[in-house]
Amino acid sequence: MPVRLALVGCGRIAQVAHLPAIENADGVELVAVADPSEAVAAAVARRYDIPAAYTDHHDAFRDADAVVVAAPDRFHHAIATDALRAGKHVLVEKPLTSTAAEAESLAALVDETGLVLQVGAMKRHDQGMQFAHRFVAERLGQPRSFTAWYRIGDLRPGIEATLFPRVYADEQARTTEAAFKADRRRYLLATHGAHFFDTIRYLLGDVTGVIAKHRQDGRDQTWQLLLTLASGVIGTVSITVDVPGVPTEGLEVFGSDASVRIDTPFPFYRLASNVQAYTNGETVSPVRTDGNAYERQIEAFAQAVRGDVRPTPDVRDGLQAVRLIEATAAAVESGTEVKL
Repeated sequence: MPVRLALVGCGRIAQVAHLPAIENADGVELVAVADPSEAVAAAVARRYDIPAAYTDHHDAFRDADAVVVAAPDRFHHAIATDALRAGKHVLVEKPLTSTAAEAESLAALVDETGLVLQVGAMKRHDQGMQFAHRFVAERLGQPRSFTAWYRIGDLRPGIEATLFPRVYADEQARTTEAAFKADRRRYLLATHGAHFFDTIRYLLGDVTGVIAKHRQDGRDQTWQLLLTLASGVIGTVSITVDVPGVPTEGLEVFGSDASVRIDTPFPFYRLASNVQAYTNGETVSPVRTDGNAYERQIEAFAQAVRGDVRPTPDVRDGLQAVRLIEATAAAVESGTEVKL
């Protein structure tokens, strides 16, 4: 039997990522959608032949086994809480919540209910990233240092216009969301940092110290970080938004026996990360053909709901990512290292 899903929040990320992934994924069936805009919910339901569309997310829970929360992040805590209390498993878009306190309450509720909560950091389901994860664990030796970068170039809007399907939108809702995103410093660190901090933890483990600097030039935003990990590994992270050029994301890890470089394409190219793994005088670059990390994510969620695998990233991974977002903001403000 497929896992019956309800999707809450039919905005941009739902329409360009989650809905196409659910349509193609094995082991799931989308039975309901909910959005505050009746027109958007109805349009999405027609487009994907979904039997039920609601404006109240509680109604969408009725016939579902599990809920995908794709609403703006300030609503994640409330909707996920409602879903868990209704006995539903949950996949929550990243970041898990707006604050660490909210994430902690969700972690406690997961412990109380025994239900699955998976966070939508879909890059853990990228085949190239998974190869790199195994390589670091099995062949890198003792990890020593890393350098990482996440750059949103000014060409991204044109790339999105080419790749994205038509997005149904409510103009009033769009105006409201634009007002919340006007604090670009907070919004960009949360939305992009959530991905990157989770990737670093996935490959190398917990972070224990953050030193951070921030610079703003008009719309351009830059964060430069020095991270210390529980293992003693040190690394630098650069998060840069709206700089000239194409989007680029990557990470290079150096160990006692080997090194590995991961270059992750813009996710809507549907390409797995390109990995170059160096050891014993040669470089191996595996070919991975399944590049739809969003589809792989929803299939992994369905497996977790059925009890076949553990959810990844889970609620505590999501909590740690939110803590790192807050630690980075605090380190920028204080000018000193923030310990976790």
